[in-house]
Amino acid sequence: MNFTRDDVRKAVGDGLLSFPITDFDANGNFDPDSYRQRLEWFISHDISAVFVAGGTGEFFNLTLDEFRDIVSLAVETVDGKLPVIASAGLSVGSGKAFAQVAEEAGADGILLMPPYLTECPQEGLVAYARQICDATDLNVIYYNRGNGILEAEAVQQLADACPNLIGLKDGKGDIQALNKIVKTVGDRLVYVGGVPTAEIFAEAYLSIGVNTYSSAVFNFVPDMAVKFYKALRQGDSATVKTITNEFFIPFVNLRDNKKGYAVSLIKAGAEIIGKPAGSVRAPLTMPTAEERDVLKKLIDNTNGL
Repeated sequence: MNFTRDDVRKAVGDGLLSFPITDFDANGNFDPDSYRQRLEWFISHDISAVFVAGGTGEFFNLTLDEFRDIVSLAVETVDGKLPVIASAGLSVGSGKAFAQVAEEAGADGILLMPPYLTECPQEGLVAYARQICDATDLNVIYYNRGNGILEAEAVQQLADACPNLIGLKDGKGDIQALNKIVKTVGDRLVYVGGVPTAEIFAEAYLSIGVNTYSSAVFNFVPDMAVKFYKALRQGDSATVKTITNEFFIPFVNLRDNKKGYAVSLIKAGAEIIGKPAGSVRAPLTMPTAEERDVLKKLIDNTNGL
């Protein structure tokens, strides 16, 4: 780790967060050279932390060996300029293994993904997260999403039990439930918006004290993503409204064409701007030619926003 716990909390809790896609070559293998260039490009922009091998980075499609290579390369490339947060999860055993690899590679924290597949009671989710937290010294951010949704009381239990739990990322978009967590747990944790295309929820997040979010579109429109975040934080409602209406609402409409497009469209967008990262891996699929044309027009239109 290159940063203290307080440093990581500050970086994750206030500032735009980037989640790079993972580069694959023509044969579908991890492409370290392309990934290194992507990370160098990312950190040349105004962001506060880099989340590698996350949802946008297809964590669910990576082997442990690939994950090790990705995190090690990210730590080396970012070189202490920003905190590097990796991912862990799927089961207690695999979560511990991914966390150990991330720790050995020098990451500053992990984003704890939901458990695989099964429905879970609240006490089971707390046990799942606690066992992984207890197995690492890394800072942990719990991803409240899918079948891993913790309610306010359970989040409080987990925060009380795990000193290295520093944050909660919301992937559900239930503002009432999230507000209950924020009001119950308070500043013991930092809170991150994390629904797909989180900008569409950004104003609602900010209204309950969630100051930042993960920006997937940063992968292909970084300047606009930063402009939107700054406008949001400065109370520039006119700019927020314009960008939302002209880009994010049409993008969300396109994203909703097919399941998985929250990742697939990001890879297509990166290719359109000349920074290709290969195709997504199955079970995801890439957009059609017609959908790519719509996305290209949206990207071209950002020059005037």
